[in-house]
Amino acid sequence: MELGVYTFAELTPEVEGGPVVGADRRLRDLIEEIELADQVGLDVFGVGEHHRPDFAVSSPAVALAAAAERTERIRLTSAVSVLSSDDPVRVFQDFAMLDLLSGGRAEIMAGRGSFIESFPLFGYDLDDYDELFAEKLELLLAVRADPDVTWDGRLRPSIDRRGVYPRPLQDPLPVWVAVGGSPESAIRTGRVGLPMALAIIGGEPARFKPFAELHAAAAADAGAPPPALSINSHGFVAPTSQVAADTAYPAFARMMDRIGRERGWPPMTRAAFEASRRLEGANLVGSPAEVAEKILRQHAIFDHDRFLIQFSVGTLPHADVMRSIELFGTEVAPAVRGALGSRQP
Repeated sequence: MELGVYTFAELTPEVEGGPVVGADRRLRDLIEEIELADQVGLDVFGVGEHHRPDFAVSSPAVALAAAAERTERIRLTSAVSVLSSDDPVRVFQDFAMLDLLSGGRAEIMAGRGSFIESFPLFGYDLDDYDELFAEKLELLLAVRADPDVTWDGRLRPSIDRRGVYPRPLQDPLPVWVAVGGSPESAIRTGRVGLPMALAIIGGEPARFKPFAELHAAAAADAGAPPPALSINSHGFVAPTSQVAADTAYPAFARMMDRIGRERGWPPMTRAAFEASRRLEGANLVGSPAEVAEKILRQHAIFDHDRFLIQFSVGTLPHADVMRSIELFGTEVAPAVRGALGSRQP
């Protein structure tokens, strides 16, 4: 199983009442985090796209291209590219260039996005939310399959025998689809034979098994080979369980409460946070041994191919994130790989 990290490059205070971290510093820290993840032997690093004041990255390909020059082996993916409000041709071209710069390590993780700011920003109607993604995913796959593209669309202008360049080193360029709580999305992803990244950030992971089953069944019905599955979850690793919880909780609560005020969620309590850290919970916050145990528990449920963990749920001091990445690569990953009898790719 591949193991990796993803981030949204948050722009929130590192400590309660402190100043907001600037985008310039956060982006420099991000490149150091990706470089360290490569050095400690992790397999994947993902960067999310947002168009809000509390996140630093609007273009994952740009950030990942900077990281490509500081890394050697780690795969570089968006997490996610908001395909619904972007142009699939441009997304493909950006990641093809990243693939060329990185020596064949680029991936696209396409999603509809958990926030809506990009839709009015780029002139799209939220009433077309589902159709936009379906149509644009179709175009992305058409561009990936053939450099000379002919394609008919309703929401995006059609293309008549136009070339799309440059072409990536990888053929095909890997495309994953990120899925949250929609069974229809899992089925659609399986029908087109694409790997799925399933976000589990609340509740009990076992409750999400039907999504993986729907994904696999849809692929089988379409005659596609079994597609890969990634589980993406929140977490944090520290030398001890108590240090991990005490470090992660304030930033986690600030970010989740900030989003919760927009969506009508109740404020996060320490008791709820602690409940999420239980073996049956969704968040992987604890010592290296605890985090490894939870990853293996998830693997027993899903038998998945990849696990990605988001450490910076709310801005944490850069040194704490770096230490967490180090522990994840040097202690958690070897324990998981050893238990599964797998070797580092």
